[in-house]
Amino acid sequence: MDESKALDDGLRVVQYEPRHAEAFRELNLAWIQEYFKVEDFDREELLNPEKTVLGQGGAILVAEESGIAVGVCALLFISPGYYEISKMAVREDRRNCGIGRCLFDAVLQHARDLGAKKLLIISNTIMESAIHLYRKYGFVEIPLPDSQEYDRANIAMELSLV
Repeated sequence: MDESKALDDGLRVVQYEPRHAEAFRELNLAWIQEYFKVEDFDREELLNPEKTVLGQGGAILVAEESGIAVGVCALLFISPGYYEISKMAVREDRRNCGIGRCLFDAVLQHARDLGAKKLLIISNTIMESAIHLYRKYGFVEIPLPDSQEYDRANIAMELSLV
């Protein structure tokens, strides 16, 4: 992925920089606390994404409007060619404006650029609009992996990129 990708109406998606740490944490805490409880695995990822995401071969993309982070999404390395889309969040007052779709498109392209052959999403069916988005992009339900870390998880989905 280029350093940044300009999108509609001044929205651009950029790769994570340390200046995005607070936005990555706060945007994700907002939706997690709204629907679930914050789990230990969440805290670990959100407090040190440089180590837990980037340092493990993953990526974080950030949607910005006028330099302000309005959306975030992590791409976690699982194994060569296999990544998990995780920690996708859009600022509450900017939801339903197409930011999530633009961010998701950028994450899918970035995954392809990294050589991903397959993508995984672990979620919960209470997140109806997110599940609808994933299905729209061709993700299909699979059994929950034994290795998944979340108490809240009740659905796993996968997308083949080949």
